[in-house]
Amino acid sequence: MTRKPAGNPPPLDDQLCYAIYSAGIAIQRVYKPLLDGLGLTYPQYLVLNVLWREDEQTVGGIAEKLALESSTLTPLLKRLEAAGLVRRTRNPENERQVIVALSDKGRSMQSEAGCLGEALLAASTQTPQDLAKLNRDTRNLRDAIYAQIGGWTSIS
Repeated sequence: MTRKPAGNPPPLDDQLCYAIYSAGIAIQRVYKPLLDGLGLTYPQYLVLNVLWREDEQTVGGIAEKLALESSTLTPLLKRLEAAGLVRRTRNPENERQVIVALSDKGRSMQSEAGCLGEALLAASTQTPQDLAKLNRDTRNLRDAIYAQIGGWTSIS
């Protein structure tokens, strides 16, 4: 059986996936100088965000919220622990589980990291309402796609 050529793909700027991908990179570039000042990478910042919302979670629970594999998350957690931002302990009720909790230093970093949203707002030249709507629309798209393909549940 002979396959028919698919034709030319649309230009990148006409592809939603590229717009979302490149916007994510732009946002991370806005955050980078601020995160560098905190001594954090963007993935470490995401982990701390999960813990700032709800402290003392399992590695698996954090991985699920960030749509990551536990094996990807473990090196991040080790670096956060070495920096004194989190503690990892075995769950006494289930030795296979590791509980991650914020240290005092990690908890206090939350107020320092608050400036990231302000930096994004300034760099975007959008109103807070515009960014909130874009965020809702993007989350709705993400959740609709995952509802069809499975594999992840929103943290909201």
